[in-house]
Amino acid sequence: MDCIFCSIIDGLAPAWEVYEDDATVAFLDVGPATPGHTLVVSRTHTPDIWSLTEHAAASVMPSVHRVATLLRATLQPIGMNLIQSSGTADWQEVLHFHVHLVPRYGNDDLVRPWMALRDAATGLAGGWLRTLGAR
Repeated sequence: MDCIFCSIIDGLAPAWEVYEDDATVAFLDVGPATPGHTLVVSRTHTPDIWSLTEHAAASVMPSVHRVATLLRATLQPIGMNLIQSSGTADWQEVLHFHVHLVPRYGNDDLVRPWMALRDAATGLAGGWLRTLGAR
């Protein structure tokens, strides 16, 4: 398997680790969007959210919370984006489940990754609710 995150977890590739536990490893992103941009990575190689078990997913979120708390205490951002991308259409570059924690400082150049659909109300009325089984 040729996975950079697995290599980092196994100690075979360098990374600036900021946290680890039995389920995850967290390290600074090599190409950060903002100072402190950190990845929380599942120790188990799983390519995306759909391949992750519910148990494994549940074990990642406490680590995300702990790292977010650490980032807030040390870097004092005014906000935090949590981003999880699954699939190449969603900009996932490393096919190993991970969550991005992107501290926000109010003066960065990041922009919202999407705009609201103009026809959202029409889409909802036209069947999205029924298709999703929403009530």
